[in-house]
Amino acid sequence: MAKLINRPEYLNQLIQNRDVDLVKIVTGIRRCGKSSLLDLFHQYLLDSGVSESNIIHINLESLSFRQLSDYLSFYDYVSDNIPPSGKTYLIFDELQVVEHWEKAIESFRLDFDVDIYITGSNAYLLSTEFSTYLSGRYVEIRMLPLSFKEFLTFYSFAPNITIEEKFQRYLQFGGMPILREYNFNEARINQALEGIYSTIVLRDIVGRNKQIDQDTLHKIMLFLCSNIGSITSPNNIANVLSSDKRSNIAGKTVNRYISLLNNAFIFYSVGRYDVKGKQLLKTLEKNYITDIGFRNMLLGYRDTDRGHILENIVFLELLRRDYRVYIGKVSENEIDFVAEKPDDKLYIQVTESMQSPETRERELKPLNMIPDNYEKIVLSMDRSYINSYGGIRSLYLIDWLLS
Repeated sequence: MAKLINRPEYLNQLIQNRDVDLVKIVTGIRRCGKSSLLDLFHQYLLDSGVSESNIIHINLESLSFRQLSDYLSFYDYVSDNIPPSGKTYLIFDELQVVEHWEKAIESFRLDFDVDIYITGSNAYLLSTEFSTYLSGRYVEIRMLPLSFKEFLTFYSFAPNITIEEKFQRYLQFGGMPILREYNFNEARINQALEGIYSTIVLRDIVGRNKQIDQDTLHKIMLFLCSNIGSITSPNNIANVLSSDKRSNIAGKTVNRYISLLNNAFIFYSVGRYDVKGKQLLKTLEKNYITDIGFRNMLLGYRDTDRGHILENIVFLELLRRDYRVYIGKVSENEIDFVAEKPDDKLYIQVTESMQSPETRERELKPLNMIPDNYEKIVLSMDRSYINSYGGIRSLYLIDWLLS
């Protein structure tokens, strides 16, 4: 087995929830490291004195478990293997392949002394029927590809490579853990990303929605990749795509396909928030991709889009830091991100550079219009001696990512 690389942020979340009477559900895009995380947790249990016979660890996409396709056969197989004494740790990988798996999971909880950990590559795993079934009895741990901080520990670099050059590679290749096997070979990396992308489309989207038109899905995917960080609506995407005479796509279809991409964890749609009116706006949103490597694989890497790529990287980092993220609107001006926690709020602008007076004016104006005292930050690639503009903090983006 390949050497497992620790991802302590996620492993600690599992450890903190150990033996708490909740089902632990790790969700995230395929190949972002969920199975490795469960392997790390399995090893942690052994190291902490749990006997191997009290751990049942099954990857349900392995053909050796192909007979466990419905909840009854799954329940019978697992319960036959639960030892008569002591707590048993149940670890199930890619559980979405078992039909009505939630009935078996609830039954394990009622019938045995168990602690349950599961993963899935699709938000259907937490669809409404399941949430209703296990309401309030599960905790979701959302896993993302590597942060820049993790990227630096995953790869080995020549000693003379600067932090800026490492960051440039992160912007180009993204953070899918599998890529470390290719040592920055662009052709091999693109092949690997293409393989993962095809699997997501075929298994997690088309496999569950037979009536999907793959060509339309691909067009919408390319549109979203080209317009990362731009405000869009399903109707205006439909209009753009339908201007090509060969296709006529309805706004409703676009909306549905975007929600399928959200469910497969490949895109995140982010709503807008009126900062002064303190309310979510119903129309228009932005879409961010879960890993920038996929975008570059589909479109080719272009340096001209750096501003939007940086914005995408900041969005993912805010999710990792457990913020709820919105796009801010103050009068007619946009704020890139309003990031909230129960006890904290941040307003963030992201820009390639603050050097030109026009850019400074554009980025600072909406922040200056906000009527509260929460922290306001501009993140840029300037290594500048200016660290504040009248109370608005100015930070070097790489420093912020590593903080």
